[in-house]
Amino acid sequence: MKLIVARQKPVTVLPPDLEPPDAELDAIETEMLVISAEVELLDALIALLDRPASEFDARRIRRAYHRVLAARRDLANRQGPKEAA
Repeated sequence: MKLIVARQKPVTVLPPDLEPPDAELDAIETEMLVISAEVELLDALIALLDRPASEFDARRIRRAYHRVLAARRDLANRQGPKEAA
């Protein structure tokens, strides 16, 4: 078996610390409920790309949309008036 390897050095030098800083990880953790709700809504919408919507699909999208709104509301209430702007 012949191995395929690069003969040149990488063009872009990657920084040694590829981990995100703690502040970014905390922000992601804070917004995780919103992110999860948006992913669920996106999954429901993607499922309808190749077929017509049934009553079940409409309910699924409606519920997912309401979960997104509730998660955004909870996040805004948790952050307070200063940080939400």
